Amino acid sequence: MASRKSVALTLRYGMVGGGPGAFIGPVHRMAAALDGEWRLCAGAFSADANKSRGTGAHLGLAADRVYVSWRAMVEAEAALPADERIHAVAIVTPNHLHHPVARAFLERGIHVVCDKPLAVTVAEADDLCRLTASTGLVFAVTYNYSGYPLVKEARARVRGGAIGQVRRVVVEYAQGWLSELLEAEGHKQAEWRADPGRGGPSAVLGDIGSHAHHLMRYVTGLEVRRLFADLGTVVAGRAAHDDAVVLLELDDGVRGVLMATQIATGERNHLRLRVYGGDGGLVWNQEKPNRLRLLRANGSVEVVHRAAGTRAPTAAAATRLPGGHPEGFVEAFANLYREVARAVRGRDCVGADTGGGPRVHDPATRDDEASEPDFPTVHDGARGIHFIDASIRSHRAGSWVEVGCMP
Repeated sequence: MASRKSVALTLRYGMVGGGPGAFIGPVHRMAAALDGEWRLCAGAFSADANKSRGTGAHLGLAADRVYVSWRAMVEAEAALPADERIHAVAIVTPNHLHHPVARAFLERGIHVVCDKPLAVTVAEADDLCRLTASTGLVFAVTYNYSGYPLVKEARARVRGGAIGQVRRVVVEYAQGWLSELLEAEGHKQAEWRADPGRGGPSAVLGDIGSHAHHLMRYVTGLEVRRLFADLGTVVAGRAAHDDAVVLLELDDGVRGVLMATQIATGERNHLRLRVYGGDGGLVWNQEKPNRLRLLRANGSVEVVHRAAGTRAPTAAAATRLPGGHPEGFVEAFANLYREVARAVRGRDCVGADTGGGPRVHDPATRDDEASEPDFPTVHDGARGIHFIDASIRSHRAGSWVEVGCMP
């Protein structure tokens, strides 16, 4: 397990979304709190003002830092003195609000942590890339699976040539929770995701396909150049895609396939990445995240366990507990928040939180401390939107299409 060192005090953040009935908002709050890097100070948690106030009270926030709308929040927070206002905002709303909320906070000089997907259109995604570049602010997109220690180990092994030149990549993300028409029953999470106006033009690709796409890119370093997509709506009465298969042509002609489905009855959260090279392969499964299978050319298999057999400094820095003590989803999320804190401090030279008290948990000492913080950026988010856009264009045309260029 990595050693620990004492660092600066907590950073302040606010949250937009994450009110009653939310799933990902509470996950962000747990993750941000895990290392004592961040303290929640403000929020606009719901479009319903009473629900927002109720959530803020439940979380112990000062009443004057709980807002009736995100627009009121950005104006009020930007007007506060520098030693009181939030350093960053976490955006955990339905997808259609990601762009306007992120843009408003960037324009007021506040760093952004945005849940995926980054936006719902290429124009919105490219706009956020340009604005982030012009402001110089930190912008993270929470593709949290890149926070797992053994995903970082897989990245280091592939990029270090351990399996030889990559030949084929297969990534699949199968869920079964939308096997029935839950949105017609008033299910909150299904209801907005299955609405193209709020969830985006392809629900399955925006919700989980974007995760699969980023995981593949993060581990291999390869970009999708062309693709052929077959998108479907399987459940009768649904207004959005719930199933997708995408053939991929990656850099250097590497072949790949991405499958994403939310109608795989009985599946829970089956995200699996397989990378095959000329000398071997590797397999990582999110439902068994503490081990990585390394495939040898002779058919033998080596199993690398988290905190036992990893080589990458990034994997060690992302490991919190001794081997045999499982780590998972929230810890991976927390690794991203910890890296975002590094980036914010590096840009702003901030640290002291006059109202936060001492840290409760120091971050891991990194052997590569001089390296850039390791988290998905606004450009990673935009890559995901370009991938979704190309998939939709391919499905409509029934042909291979080029993936659009970044701004």
